[in-house]
Amino acid sequence: MIEVPFQPFEPENEQDEDKNGENPVNKPVGPTRIRDIPIKVVFPNLLTLLAICSGLTAIRFSVEGRFELAIGAIVLAAILDGLDGRVARFLKSVTRFGAQMDSLADFVNFGVAPAMLLYFWTLSQAGNFGWICALIYVIGAGLRLARFNVMLENPAQPEWQKNFFLGVPAPAAALLVLLPVYLGQLGLESLRQLPHISALYALAIGLLMVSNIPTWSGKNMGQRVRRDLVFPLMIAGVLAVAFLLSNPWESLTLISVSYLLGLPIGVMSWRKLNKAWQTKLVLENKSSDQQ
Repeated sequence: MIEVPFQPFEPENEQDEDKNGENPVNKPVGPTRIRDIPIKVVFPNLLTLLAICSGLTAIRFSVEGRFELAIGAIVLAAILDGLDGRVARFLKSVTRFGAQMDSLADFVNFGVAPAMLLYFWTLSQAGNFGWICALIYVIGAGLRLARFNVMLENPAQPEWQKNFFLGVPAPAAALLVLLPVYLGQLGLESLRQLPHISALYALAIGLLMVSNIPTWSGKNMGQRVRRDLVFPLMIAGVLAVAFLLSNPWESLTLISVSYLLGLPIGVMSWRKLNKAWQTKLVLENKSSDQQ
């Protein structure tokens, strides 16, 4: 019998395991039956692969000095990254395979690609210091994604904390770290001649990703919308997209600056909710003691 070079796609890893998490000695490795995979499981993973392709294309454009196209490719990767998870949840086709693919895509698209773009745009002029800052940013993105995956498995996390991220998420960091490039496209070309400033800025964004600063996740945004707000929100969304397409550098600069200014608001909101939660726990403990 000729063995196939690739085993059939098993998104949920349905192989039998022993108590130590290893395959039993007498069990054959690999799936024991062939079954069809629904297209709804494949489609979100296809979006993730397209996002990876977009991020790698951004690196190519950066090497070629086509920075406008490189930023566009990263923005497209961010859009696809936002779609794949929502599509998977909508189709009820969330798999562990897709989660691992999504983490890989985030590391490439929001860690490596922005760092390479900024390096070829200006950090290369700072020599080893610029390269070290770029490396720290990429390492920060990897650590941020690893911590995010671990925290997803924490069952003791209170419900309200799910509305916050710990540290700046990788997609937002990719948007923020390219702020010097946006300003350069707006006419501040002198920033390109000050690579050490951009390097320190990239270093700061990398550290923000692995910091303990709580940031608003926006996960619950748009789940429920009042009927009287549907049409205004649709019009606002169309206007936002139109402004982004017609004035991309102004839009990206405004979004980046607004996000940075909003970080203290997220911290204060988290502290307020945490204080209320701690107070509730104290009252519940006193009530249980009295009983």
